[in-house]
Amino acid sequence: MTRLRTSPAGWMLLGAGGVLLSGAAAAVRACVRGRVTLDLGLGRSVRPLRPMTIMIAAPRNVVFDAAAAPYGPRPPREVRDHVEILERAPGMVLASHRTPVGRDVAVTLECVVLERPERIGFRLVRGPVPHAKEEYVFEETSTGTRLTYRGEIGTDLWALGRAWADRVAPVWEEAVRRSLERIREAAERRAASRSSRDPSGNPTRDAGPA
Repeated sequence: MTRLRTSPAGWMLLGAGGVLLSGAAAAVRACVRGRVTLDLGLGRSVRPLRPMTIMIAAPRNVVFDAAAAPYGPRPPREVRDHVEILERAPGMVLASHRTPVGRDVAVTLECVVLERPERIGFRLVRGPVPHAKEEYVFEETSTGTRLTYRGEIGTDLWALGRAWADRVAPVWEEAVRRSLERIREAAERRAASRSSRDPSGNPTRDAGPA
């Protein structure tokens, strides 16, 4: 049997490689958890996120209220563990979002702009990528509301950053898809509750929160 022999220099190289891999893994975890944002401004690439549109059987103001509920003064109990309001100003909040990602939790800090009743905009302050911009657009239809999501993320360091964006984007888009479904369920539940209290059955227009 031939014994594999490694020189002291070889062991040093192996050790250094292990340290680098361990450091890279720690850096990835730190990025995911929002503790570190690699905003270098070098080799910036911006890629669109998958646009999504859903139809909701509820008036536009009701849908807007359901989407904006996590950022209101009395957020629903089910979102309190996921959204924390750090600062509040008229029509805008600074919010920390926690999103489960496998066995980890992704944390983003975002500026949220509320433009009732047409739009909610999101701009990333800190998170797994150095740039992200998103929006919900609310449009009235004959049967309720069309809610459209559009967004983009940007990464640095050319091909390395694009590879990281390819890893982040599917997770990000899945989180958005789940959020849209929660908005649909909440809005249609609110609309049904209002209809049951309104004998005329007339939908409430864009008059603001009840």
